[in-house]
Amino acid sequence: MSYFEKDAIISGIGISRIGRRTGIPGLELTMEAVRAAIDDAGLAAADIDGIATLGDTPAAEVLAALQIEASDCGSGFGTGGLLNPVMSACRAVSEGHTRHVVIYRTIQMLGGTVPVKKDENAPAPPLARMFETPEGEEPPVVGPMDDVNDLVAAHAYSAANWLSLNCRRHMEMYGTTKEQLGWLAINSRRNAALNPLAVYRDPMTMADYLAARPVSTPFGLLDCDVPIDGSIAVVVSGADYAKDCPHRAVKVEAIGGTDGAGGWFHRADYPKMASADAAAQMWSRTDLTPADLNLAELYDGFTFLTFAWLEALGICGDGEAGPFVEGAERIALNGALPLNTYGGQLSAGRMHGYWLLHETCLQLRGEAGERQVQRRPEVAVAAVGGGPIAGCMLLTC
Repeated sequence: MSYFEKDAIISGIGISRIGRRTGIPGLELTMEAVRAAIDDAGLAAADIDGIATLGDTPAAEVLAALQIEASDCGSGFGTGGLLNPVMSACRAVSEGHTRHVVIYRTIQMLGGTVPVKKDENAPAPPLARMFETPEGEEPPVVGPMDDVNDLVAAHAYSAANWLSLNCRRHMEMYGTTKEQLGWLAINSRRNAALNPLAVYRDPMTMADYLAARPVSTPFGLLDCDVPIDGSIAVVVSGADYAKDCPHRAVKVEAIGGTDGAGGWFHRADYPKMASADAAAQMWSRTDLTPADLNLAELYDGFTFLTFAWLEALGICGDGEAGPFVEGAERIALNGALPLNTYGGQLSAGRMHGYWLLHETCLQLRGEAGERQVQRRPEVAVAAVGGGPIAGCMLLTC
C-alpha cells in the first residue's frame, strides 16, 4: 500500500537567531527562518505556492513580506498535533495542490504565560499549555499527589502537574528513578555544548540535576524545557524535486498522529499517553521497524515525555526507558542510538518540536557540525508532543 507522505520530501530547513528575552519582533524572527529555509532548498520566494503554520506569526504577514501568494496548506492531516502543518503539507504536495510548501513555527518567551493566583480562595487559573510563569514570579511547587482528585485540588497550573502523575505512576510500576531522568538531562546538556545556538551549554552533573529547584514531584527545574525566542522553518516539496535539491533530500517514509482519545489520564493503559497511538500508526505505514533506527529526536518538554516516546516507539519495552538511558552511553553521540543530539528542549530551547525536526534533517544530511553522528544516520524518527496529542515522522536519507 502506498501512503501520501512517501510523495513528499523535506527540501529545505532554516533557523533564526535564538535567545532568551531578545525583544526581537516575531515577524523578524519568522522571516529569518523562512528565507533561510527557502534558500536552503535552492528555491526563490516565487517558487513557494503553499504555506502552513501553527498560528503564530500570521501567514498573511509572511506572504506580504515575501511578496508572493500561496495557498493555505495547514489542514489535511488533523491528528499530528504540533506536526499537523508539516504532515498536511505532505498531503498537499502528494495530491498535486502545491509543489513547495513553507512551514514555520515561531516562539516568543513573553507569550502564553499564566497568572499565578496568590489568594487561596481565588478561582484556579486556566491550564497552561507549557510550564511558564510571569517574569519574576516563582512557579508553583506541587508535592506528592495520590490521585487525580489531589491534582485538581492543586489547580493544575501547568502540564508539569499533569505529566508528573504519569511519571510517578511509571516509577511505581517499573522502578524508574529520578536519577534515570537525570541521565537524559545530562546527555542533552552534553550535546548542547556542541551546538552554538543552544541557550544552555555549561556542563551539568548529576549533583546539579538533583539539586535543582523542585517544580512538581518528581520534576525539578532541569526536567523542564527552556523558554526561548526563535523561529524554525522547513520546506516540504514533491519527491520529484529531490534530484534538484542542493542538499540531500530528506524523504518522508511514514507519519503517525492521534487526536488524544482518553485525554490526560482516562486511558485503560495509563500511564501511557497519545504517543503510543501515534507511534503505532506510523509503524503501520512502513516496512521499517524500530531496529532500523539510527537516530532519535524525541520531544522533551519534560524528561518523562522522552521516556514515554522511547517505549511508545518500541525502541525499548514498557518500563525499560530508565535502564535504556542510564549512564547516557547508549544515547550518546557515539552510542547505539544517539538521542536529542542538538541538546533538546531541555538545554537548547523550546521550539515545540520544530528544532528536533530541523536537527533530524541536519543529521540525515551529514551537516550537523561538531555534533554530527559519525556514522551518518540513514533512518531517523522525529516525535513531538505527549499527554493527549502526539505526532511522529519517520525520515530517511
